[in-house]
Amino acid sequence: MFTVYVLKSISADWFYVGMTTDFDRRLSDHNRGYNLSTKSKAPFLVIFTEVYNTSLEARKREKFLKMLPVKYLLESILIRINWSE
Repeated sequence: MFTVYVLKSISADWFYVGMTTDFDRRLSDHNRGYNLSTKSKAPFLVIFTEVYNTSLEARKREKFLKMLPVKYLLESILIRINWSE
């Protein structure tokens, strides 16, 4: 199983979109500063996760979310989980 996730930095107005096969470990790595691209923005809140059966499906969703401006990223998430009106 592959998890696509969106994190929000607690210390900065910044979001991170990623993909992993071990979400708990990956989140821990982000919060401990083990990831070079997120090290300066830790700690993080989990905004959203989605689980996919294949790497291809997950990678396509991750790429889609990464290309969206933050406003549209959040709208896409809200629509997906039926929070928008």
